Amino acid sequence: MGKRVRKKGTKRSAGKKGSTLKQIAGNIYVVMTLKLLVVLLLLFISRILFFLFNSSHFQALTFMELIRIFVAGLRFDISALLFLNLPFILMNSLPFKFRYKKVYQGFANGYFYLINTIGLMANFIDIVYFRFTLKRMTSDIFDYMEVGGDFDKLIPQFIHDFWFVQLIWVGFVVLMILICRRFRVSPVSPKTTGFLYYGVQSVLFAVVLFLAVIGFRGGFQLRPISLVTAGKYVSASDIPLVLNTPFTIIKTFTHGRLEHKSYFSSESELAGIFSPRHHGSKKGFKNFNVLIVVMESFSREHIGFLNKHLDEGKYRGFTPVFDSLIQRGTYFEGFANEKTSIMAIPTILSSIPSMMDDAVTQSAYAGNHFTSIAGLLKPKGYTSAFFHGGSNGTMGYDVYTRATGFDSYFGRTEYNNEKDYDGKWGIRDEEFFQFTAHRLNELKQPFVASLFSLSAHHPYYVPGKYKHVFREGKLPIQQSIMYSDYALGRFMDTIQKMPWYRNTIIVITADHTSEGYFPYYQGPVGQYAIPILILLPDDSHRGIYREIAQQTDILPTVLNYMGYDNDFISFGSDMLDRTAPHFSVHYVSGIYTLIKGGYVLEFNGDQSLSLYEVVADVKIRKNLLTTEPAVALEMERFIKAYIQQYNNRLIENRLSIR
Repeated sequence: MGKRVRKKGTKRSAGKKGSTLKQIAGNIYVVMTLKLLVVLLLLFISRILFFLFNSSHFQALTFMELIRIFVAGLRFDISALLFLNLPFILMNSLPFKFRYKKVYQGFANGYFYLINTIGLMANFIDIVYFRFTLKRMTSDIFDYMEVGGDFDKLIPQFIHDFWFVQLIWVGFVVLMILICRRFRVSPVSPKTTGFLYYGVQSVLFAVVLFLAVIGFRGGFQLRPISLVTAGKYVSASDIPLVLNTPFTIIKTFTHGRLEHKSYFSSESELAGIFSPRHHGSKKGFKNFNVLIVVMESFSREHIGFLNKHLDEGKYRGFTPVFDSLIQRGTYFEGFANEKTSIMAIPTILSSIPSMMDDAVTQSAYAGNHFTSIAGLLKPKGYTSAFFHGGSNGTMGYDVYTRATGFDSYFGRTEYNNEKDYDGKWGIRDEEFFQFTAHRLNELKQPFVASLFSLSAHHPYYVPGKYKHVFREGKLPIQQSIMYSDYALGRFMDTIQKMPWYRNTIIVITADHTSEGYFPYYQGPVGQYAIPILILLPDDSHRGIYREIAQQTDILPTVLNYMGYDNDFISFGSDMLDRTAPHFSVHYVSGIYTLIKGGYVLEFNGDQSLSLYEVVADVKIRKNLLTTEPAVALEMERFIKAYIQQYNNRLIENRLSIR
């Protein structure tokens, strides 16, 4: 009997020992810290994976620069970690004994696992999504989902195409749970009771809360760290590598409104540097029809005629139709003002860029009074229409066009033939372009219209009958670019036979770029390079213009060519006016980039960060900020004036001539 008892006791003792090996019991603060450190490590590793999956965008970085970036990124990881886990920290730091209860700890740990699973998920989504936007996701993703209209069909496609990223994410979550479950809280010692217990624990609670706030703020500096802070460590193109996605989403939730700027106190001085007010022409108005064609992801890189030097002179490109059109039109060296379609359409049609984290049409200023080329030409007797084969409501285009003066909207609903639906985005380009051509022929003249393509979207749909007709390229998108170019060619063939064609200004451009392959098109300048081509009713300006142009230039160029005789607001220049300033501006993660006069300036709203040459320094490596102070000062004055006009006019609702 005694032997049995001893054996039994031995087994029980062994059981306790085994339990101790499986779990590490400790002080509640130590356990909480260890769990947070596990998540911090996983966030750090996910940054390394972000780099590895997108290394083609960061080729210029040396090993030591990468180490410095990864170390700097810890500051932003800690900030995101502490914000996400603040409820967990508070639950474990409250100076009350019930925090040791098993049920209470279960609830606290449940929150911990859930919130960090979501945080890691955001990071892993950006491992893939980054290649489409070249920035970390911000809170505008929720606005995009709300007005996108296609997410229910696109999410399964992304899950199918990028399943391996999800497996890694699941592995990270499992690893987090397995490691963190080893750390358990020891029950409070009965010796620490009464006033002493609550006094000590209250002090510890205050200390933990103080440290958490400092960590979330990113240090003891006057202002909490933000997306702009990353610009202190790297150039604008490398900022996504320093940041993490939970941080960028959290920080941009509070950035709904712009800051009033007063770089220049004198309105005359400000207007002398840059003014968005364009004065009407006195040369006499000509009522040409206007057609603006926006090609999805139509990067300059895809165009063979403009890249004959690539591949040792053997590069053919993927746009034979557009190549031929360039040779009979007026071509400008264009740059996109943004990287998303939802921002592009107002930029092109209203000449108002989105120099903030939200699209203008989804921002706090969406209710402002602003117009478009359709609204400006309506008093001249123009009818207007917007054509996009996507599901009606996609990205809010129907609302935007109606609000800015377009008479009609034609989408998937109006097309009314689902056999031509691609199953993801909308009606295939070839069929929808032909539909548009015939609807244009029915419009009362003069008219202004815009056509926006869609087939060059991931998953880059190409109809089966063309799978072996169009070449595949070095990038997955390039076969679908050939398909869209073919649809454009058929469209042009159709409208050239229509009576209104010879009295029509036709603009062909892109909404934004796709991911790049060649070094220049992966760089901070080339990744915004798009074509802007205008087919004018006469040959007076035919040729290739090498001055820098941007999407906001389209509206003033068209209106000035027509001799538009009223004042209007535009954040661009007339591309045909040699005396006008020729430049391009874009904004990403708190950094403004100005391309002007052969230079690129990066500015964070307070100070210039870097100055580079556009052509001589393709990889943007040699910072000329101190060696070219006169150039830097001139460009900084210009970008400040541009920002002040933009911010203050949006805040004060002065985006149109009343």
